[in-house]
Amino acid sequence: MRARIDVSEIEAQTKIRAKYLRALENEEWGLLPGTTFVKSFLRTYAQALGLDGKALVEEYRLHHEHPSEAEREPIVSTPQHARPRVPGAAPSRAYMVTVGIVAVVIVLLIVGLLTEGGSSSNKHTSRATAPSHAKSTHHRGVTRAPAGRSVPAGLAPVALSLRPTAVVYVCLIGENGRKVIPGTDLQPGESTPTYHAKHFEITLGNNSVTMFVDGRARIVPSSGEPIGYSITKATGRRRLPVSQLPTCK
Repeated sequence: MRARIDVSEIEAQTKIRAKYLRALENEEWGLLPGTTFVKSFLRTYAQALGLDGKALVEEYRLHHEHPSEAEREPIVSTPQHARPRVPGAAPSRAYMVTVGIVAVVIVLLIVGLLTEGGSSSNKHTSRATAPSHAKSTHHRGVTRAPAGRSVPAGLAPVALSLRPTAVVYVCLIGENGRKVIPGTDLQPGESTPTYHAKHFEITLGNNSVTMFVDGRARIVPSSGEPIGYSITKATGRRRLPVSQLPTCK
């Protein structure tokens, strides 16, 4: 029944009549032809179900065979599978041991899964709740987050440097309206230091400059008018309308 196999299938496979198979299941030994047939049926039936036939025969011999008959054959290994039980009968010792082992394995698997899930959740929570009020360092008045600390994208500083290819006017505004580059013409080959801030706004007189945002080179498209950008970690480089371009006057 546990294997969801019909008795007729086992009957066809083992050539044992269905009434004898039911007698084996119910331990109705008196309905079977004799001791020799019982042991033969047990071995064949166990083999069909993938059980240990020797263990089942030995258990039958110990509990139901007369001592004089049991002495005629050698004792085999201790039963490893539970014998068929009649409803209401007390479970055998081998059956209880097997059930206990299975229960322990299931408990260990559940504990392992819960422990692994809790560990992953704790790691995720630790990353998500990393302190955002850590002490920061400053470079030319622009806030820079300490190395090795993970902060939300909205609070993380962005790194910015400029490399002109020709003379270009630059007005660079950092946090709190601080003029990092206060409206200066940069010369070709005159690379700027790398500035750090949570938010930059920049106005460029032309496109003769390569911007490096977090180490990535960003080309400025050609334009017949000044070009401006808002730059943050969360939104990246976002072009500003001409009416919103920062000024350093």
